[in-house]
Amino acid sequence: MERTIFHIDVNSAFLSWTAVDMLEHGETLDIRTIPSIIGGDSASRHGIVLAKSVPAKAYGIVTAETVASAFRKCPILKSYSPDHRMYQRRSREMMSLLRNYTDDIQQLSVNECFLDFTPISHQYESPMAAATIIKEEIKSRLGFTVNIGIAPNKLLAKMASDFTKPDRIHTLYPDEIPGKMWPLSVDDLYMVGHSSATRLKSLGIRTIGELAATDPEYLKQEFKSHGQLMWEYANGIADNQVITEKREEKSIGNSTTVSHDVTTAEEAKRILLALSDSVSARLRKSEMLAQSITVEIKYSDFTNNSHQMGLLSPTNITSTIYDTACTLFDTLWNGQPIRLLGVRSAKLLHTDAPVQLSLFDMMETTVSSSGVIDNKNSLIPNEEDNMQRKHSTLPPANPTEKKSSYVPSQQKLQQLDHAIDSIRTRYGDTALVRGSSLLDKK
Repeated sequence: MERTIFHIDVNSAFLSWTAVDMLEHGETLDIRTIPSIIGGDSASRHGIVLAKSVPAKAYGIVTAETVASAFRKCPILKSYSPDHRMYQRRSREMMSLLRNYTDDIQQLSVNECFLDFTPISHQYESPMAAATIIKEEIKSRLGFTVNIGIAPNKLLAKMASDFTKPDRIHTLYPDEIPGKMWPLSVDDLYMVGHSSATRLKSLGIRTIGELAATDPEYLKQEFKSHGQLMWEYANGIADNQVITEKREEKSIGNSTTVSHDVTTAEEAKRILLALSDSVSARLRKSEMLAQSITVEIKYSDFTNNSHQMGLLSPTNITSTIYDTACTLFDTLWNGQPIRLLGVRSAKLLHTDAPVQLSLFDMMETTVSSSGVIDNKNSLIPNEEDNMQRKHSTLPPANPTEKKSSYVPSQQKLQQLDHAIDSIRTRYGDTALVRGSSLLDKK
């Protein structure tokens, strides 16, 4: 399978985040809609422009020019000082949201990252459909817009995200390079700075396409190793590995914005099963156990509601997480159409941490139709069957029913999950799909 990489870049990040912060603190004017900049000292007008609004760009204001120069171009310009602590907080919020989709994320700077879409591609109709969901969720939940570039490697994904802005998605596949990338100026190629671009133009190389067609040996003579790099980038040759940073997990979750409003519990629980399957698999991959589960619901009117439940024993077993999610859903759902569902595990422990097992972790039972618990290691004597039935939620006796339902032990459930993980690792995530997720609505 060909790798697919997303490059996600916040549009005019510092200005967008300042605007969101001001709106959240009672400001009624969105500074993104007026000529405005972030840069230097707003009172003394010292420093350089770090970010600009679209209306400011119309006055010819560019990033990195002096604030004083920007005011000469636009006397009605509004300037705001940077708040790097707040920017870090906004960045963490975005990365946390993106990790609901996948942990395969490489942060490039405070406002941009690469996301490896390949392992989760089977969950979506197409890369474009997934990118649209991600872009719209960032906008609706966090209040700012992003550009997303889609390509088979990191370089092309980054180049694609720099095409027309804001709030756009662009692809840049190998067959699109001649039409989309090669006509651009060499200034626009990643890793070609001002001095390199000036020198390339003095050599008659003005476009990325002309750079791609230049003899790489000639470029190496002129620019040493950087010449080879520029030639490779001009031809779309670059690394496609997203380097995920190792980090201590505080929570692991997943959510999905559905393509149509969900109106029945049956459909919602099929989605919860897929989410629980994803979350539990990530827990096992990280060698973590969850001590609490949270279910989130976003309704069609964009209101949110969530509820959390602690677990008797830490777990990463799919069925346990799913059962808990269903219990939370039944308590939480108000019957309104659902736009988004999420499942999150928290209070994580490493799998080798000492934990106290519950009674049911050690039992493997067969519950017969008469309500009798038949346990190979039963801790309940048979003579207490009547008392057990009286105080339990087991079904009443039915002498005509001969069937019994098997309740597997936690160990058996763990073995099942690990077997599924092993098959998916070897043959792909779609090699096994849980049967109840395939059922049609009734």
